[in-house]
Amino acid sequence: MNKTLTQPKAERLHVFYDGGCPLCSREIRHYQRLTTEETIHWVDIQRDHATLNHFGLRREDAMRRMHAYRPDGTWLIGVYAFLAIWQQIPRYRWAARLLCALRLDRPLQRLYYRWADRRFERLCHSGRCRLPDA
Repeated sequence: MNKTLTQPKAERLHVFYDGGCPLCSREIRHYQRLTTEETIHWVDIQRDHATLNHFGLRREDAMRRMHAYRPDGTWLIGVYAFLAIWQQIPRYRWAARLLCALRLDRPLQRLYYRWADRRFERLCHSGRCRLPDA
């Protein structure tokens, strides 16, 4: 699912992730080892509120699901954000192409949304993580 909120200038892919989530952080660290800052700008939404505000991304939306912002002004959410990351990493490009060729992106998006909603409900509403102050 793509959506355009605002069109701030971005020279590379921006990925917004929950640095307070151990699973999310571990996966992002893996991707960070395989990319450079020139390829992807990683935004920890727990620490970088200014970038969230600059891109017009609500904190709750960013906590619920991973978002990526392309230089062309397109927002990518969930599986589509992962596919954008994988397209930037040579060893993962084949996986992104395969998922798209097999048209698995939509079923995986539905699964991701279910998982992300459960994670948000379980962690954030139980008090184990917190939404940043508004």
